[in-house]
Amino acid sequence: MDIIPAIALAFLILLLIGGAAVAASKSPEFAGHPKGLYVLFFAEMWERFSYYGMRALLIFYLTQHWLFSDGESNLIYGAYASLVYITPVLGGYLADKYLGNRKAVLFGAVLLTAGHLLMAVEGDGGTDGAAINVFWAALAFIIVGSGFLKANISVIVGQLYPKTDVRRDGAYTIFYVGINVGAAIGTILAGWLGQTYGWAYGFGAAGIGMLLGLIVFILGKPLLLGKGEPPRPLAKRTEWTLYGLGIASIALVWVLIQYRDVIEGLLWVSGIVLLGYVLWSSMKLEREPRQRIWAILFLIALNPVFWGLFEQAGGSLNLYTDRFVDRGGVPASLFQSINPIYIVLLGPVFAGLWVWLGKRGLEPSAPAKFGLALAQVGFSFLLFVWGANTVGPEVATPVLFVFLIYFFQTTGELCLSPVGLSAMNRLAPTQLASLIMGAWFYMTAVGQFVAGKIGEATGGESGEMTKEATLSIYNTIGWWTVGIAVVVLLLSPIVRRWMHLETLEDDPDHALAGEAEIGEPKAAGIVRNNELKAGRD
Repeated sequence: MDIIPAIALAFLILLLIGGAAVAASKSPEFAGHPKGLYVLFFAEMWERFSYYGMRALLIFYLTQHWLFSDGESNLIYGAYASLVYITPVLGGYLADKYLGNRKAVLFGAVLLTAGHLLMAVEGDGGTDGAAINVFWAALAFIIVGSGFLKANISVIVGQLYPKTDVRRDGAYTIFYVGINVGAAIGTILAGWLGQTYGWAYGFGAAGIGMLLGLIVFILGKPLLLGKGEPPRPLAKRTEWTLYGLGIASIALVWVLIQYRDVIEGLLWVSGIVLLGYVLWSSMKLEREPRQRIWAILFLIALNPVFWGLFEQAGGSLNLYTDRFVDRGGVPASLFQSINPIYIVLLGPVFAGLWVWLGKRGLEPSAPAKFGLALAQVGFSFLLFVWGANTVGPEVATPVLFVFLIYFFQTTGELCLSPVGLSAMNRLAPTQLASLIMGAWFYMTAVGQFVAGKIGEATGGESGEMTKEATLSIYNTIGWWTVGIAVVVLLLSPIVRRWMHLETLEDDPDHALAGEAEIGEPKAAGIVRNNELKAGRD
């Protein structure tokens, strides 16, 4: 067995032994936290194991098994990821209004388990066989399942603690470690199995991981102490009607994922309507809350730029790594684990850095951090292009530059993802809080689709990626993003004034409403005091 998967497997076994120790303890708490936290830790760890294990293989599965062109594969990848980020808006609404977070997570986990196991149905390959329809169904199950699980499981974490409990920061730290450990181990093990022994082994491992997460969540129900239940008694007929609608929506998504142009049109039209409605709603507010909405819209508008570049990781950059990087025999999918490993290592560093700078009055404002995030992700592509060009077009790109591009993308992510979610929560008026958070996720979904369009462009007119064309695209998006970053940094003092932070603490409408969430499944940062604890998916 290769050394990297062996280490990942050994680490996973140690985690399972630790989980068994927690379960065997007779105390209602373990290491100062409710046992329910560890139920959620392991359930989410397995869910991220399955999701990112599948994600690491998806672009190769599309190009090598189903025989889509490189450009079309990137577009399918972007469409899939965008739908994954839209559905939690609806899943969160149904949980808040009817199902409760626990039942929503349980239903989502069932759908995800089915979807990941369906991914292991290979068929004969190519788009002419009937098995391609099973593949579309698998993606649809995963998309809808993510919608019910993604945002709701992290809400339960906050419900385990009183809002003033000083352990909340530590709880979200533990939970975010589970997210990224699952992402890293899943990427390594499922990616290695899929590219070494066959697709069914990789996707099957992801499916088994999701099944284990479902079992953990079911068995751990008593340890959740009744948290995450429906807001009011739920009639069985209503409950099963909602489940029926969820299953019916799988058929709708099955159709949508096959017609990417329709998704693109819906994203742009509904996105403009959504942001327009937020802007129109702000006109009814007083000056300060109205200007805070302007600041929110400014930050939200930058989401597609950042994620459009960042999400090349699972698409075009994954293909480039496979074909044009000197990998030393390491399967390309394993390089997808670099980002979550960096997050685990750097997340606490950035959390401490903001505190250290804040005490000295040097902490950048939220819009300035966004500018820095864009500068870093743009620079990462320019550095990668420079590294590839130093050895010439006929020589494989040194693997060092893969580690460097992910390093600067991760540091950029830590400047944007947790900071953005915190800003949405802090600045939004109470009556618009859910709408604002929905808009944030929606524009993240737009960014995923933008990533697919950029990846499609790396295929050129023929649809097949070349080294020169891909580096040209990377160079262009790198410079454009650095230019946008400069503009954002220049405008950041104005946007910061729109935030009116000096009066925010005294405004009860801007107190932390509801429970803290981890909105994205992989990247995470720990935000101090009452700010939102956030993790990126």
